[in-house]
Amino acid sequence: MAYQTLNPYTGEVLKTFEDATEEQIEAAIAGAQEAFLNWRNEPVTERAALLKRAADELRANSRSYAEILTLEMGKLIGEAEAEVELSAKILEYYAKFGPTHLTPRYLPAEGFGDTDVALVNEPLGVLYAIEPWNFPFYQVIRISAPQLMAGNTIVLKHAANVPQSALAMEKLYRDAGAPEGLLTNIFANHDATDRILADPRIKGVALTGSERAGSVVAATAAKNLKKSTLELGGADAFIVLEDADIEKAARWAAFGRHWNAGQVCVSSKRLIVVDSVADEFMEAYRGHVEKLVAGDPMDPETTLAPLSSQQAADDLAAQVEMARGEGVTVETIGAEVPEQGAFFRPTLLTDIPAGSKTAHTEFFGPVTQLYRAKDEDEAVDIANDSPFGLGGSVFSEDIDRAKKVARRIDTGMVYINQPTGVKADIPFGGVKNSGYGHELIDLGIKEFINQKVVVVSDIDGSF
Repeated sequence: MAYQTLNPYTGEVLKTFEDATEEQIEAAIAGAQEAFLNWRNEPVTERAALLKRAADELRANSRSYAEILTLEMGKLIGEAEAEVELSAKILEYYAKFGPTHLTPRYLPAEGFGDTDVALVNEPLGVLYAIEPWNFPFYQVIRISAPQLMAGNTIVLKHAANVPQSALAMEKLYRDAGAPEGLLTNIFANHDATDRILADPRIKGVALTGSERAGSVVAATAAKNLKKSTLELGGADAFIVLEDADIEKAARWAAFGRHWNAGQVCVSSKRLIVVDSVADEFMEAYRGHVEKLVAGDPMDPETTLAPLSSQQAADDLAAQVEMARGEGVTVETIGAEVPEQGAFFRPTLLTDIPAGSKTAHTEFFGPVTQLYRAKDEDEAVDIANDSPFGLGGSVFSEDIDRAKKVARRIDTGMVYINQPTGVKADIPFGGVKNSGYGHELIDLGIKEFINQKVVVVSDIDGSF
């Protein structure tokens, strides 16, 4: 596989990197293992201080970091700056709360004192992180901040189209004062995965990517008795009930479907609207989508970015044609997009047959699925008729009602009266084909630690 920076807006190949050799991979794992043996013994206050310095470094050079994101995968410069800030906030969160999350937990076991039975949190070792291109910094920080705080070290394999982002993350920690080997990037090809996960020094793997990649990596990890966490995308339901603020819902739907050019696992991909308000909602939704301006992602006036590559645009077009072949009504709803760049014109899919391939497909780009539901119950049924279960939204002016509907949706996260969000202090994770495991807050930090039981006893051993 070729690691290269290819500007999605200009189509220009800016830089190319060679795949890692076996010797380079071995050196990376060996260096991470050596670093772990020392890092695990660093006081948690020192680990926290490193994360705080990394956050400060991101903020001090926010524009430079953001430009790398826009250059490599095409996201709007404003969205890139927001990603840099989100990454800084995650680092700050663990710098502040990480030590508390790692304090021992004392169990009130019968026959023992208040502090005689403890669960202590110890790091596992070297972790392998396989990360995607759509949020090149956030995804790396989301796994590295909690795991470095826990005392683990990381070998990073990033997506092939964001190599400079991967190097920037490695350099970020070095500039913050991290010892060599704490986070090491390798330009490994897919064929190296089996060997890396079989290495006894690798203690776990975290992957964010496709269902296919997740299935392969999870199977390999299981074969080698390694812990794994997976985040494999989604097709978030965006339910609009008849008592919703329709204008607000339409505005949020247009944003939720088109931020990052629709290349978001928790994008609002399936709009499920109660029939009595569907016409009003769609008129407002179309109006908001038509205001999107496609163009140079470095231009602050641009509001619709190109896709990450021309291949991504071609793949999305093929999915739309598949839908058309299933009898789905296909309608372009946004303004024309430039010929230059990997743009995809916003598209609306309606009349989607229940149980069809279209209904169960994740469209990773500005393609909206619309479903009309006769009532709340049917809206929930449509929402749950998906192999995915990552995020979701419910819009209603009756918050208690919305909360009850949220509990009925088979998904990992539900936001009321806004699209699924991403915050430094709210956990992230899904169910079904969207994967397993959690990231962020205390849930994330404990995915790759050994919660060791330590018991103090003065029993003399007699029966």
